[in-house]
Amino acid sequence: MALAVALTGCNDLGLGKSKSNSSSSQSPSSGSGSKSGAKKTKFALGEASPAQESSKTRSADAKFTVTPTEVKTGTKADMDNSGLKKDDKDGPQVPVYVWSTLTHTSGTAMEISDMDDDLVIKTDSGQRTRALLVMMGDAKWPNCPEPDSEKQLTQGQSEKICTAFLIPEGSKPVAVELLQGFHGEPLEWPVTN
Repeated sequence: MALAVALTGCNDLGLGKSKSNSSSSQSPSSGSGSKSGAKKTKFALGEASPAQESSKTRSADAKFTVTPTEVKTGTKADMDNSGLKKDDKDGPQVPVYVWSTLTHTSGTAMEISDMDDDLVIKTDSGQRTRALLVMMGDAKWPNCPEPDSEKQLTQGQSEKICTAFLIPEGSKPVAVELLQGFHGEPLEWPVTN
């Protein structure tokens, strides 16, 4: 039986006060639009993020993009058949699968785990959840194999991965977010299904 840890939070993942001004300059067509210096923060699924800088010492000069392409909510049966030990204090949960393409754009080679570690699922209740970390065994998800997190990508290489998140049963994912540190507003890909 696998043991898993899910990192969850109540809007406290270093997002600051970004919620209060999040709708003013984020229309999908506002890349370099009306506000001078305003950076685009909302994207459609399938649209690549701006180049991200590595936060890891071993690849400090590296840049990469993240492109979430598909989001699907799993079922209670997926959870029951995953091999994960249930934690009753978290209540019933279901998996959310996010498929993304990670592309190394420049600099030192990077591990896949260094490129997707700031992805978050935001639910309709405003909860933000980081990816499921599995320790002491592998969780099994239908059509969502665990990525080879130690695989290194060099400039120009891409990897398509699936990442599993756990959310409370009955909640719906409303966005994939890519955290931008404590002071930057997260990038967001709304989920429209």
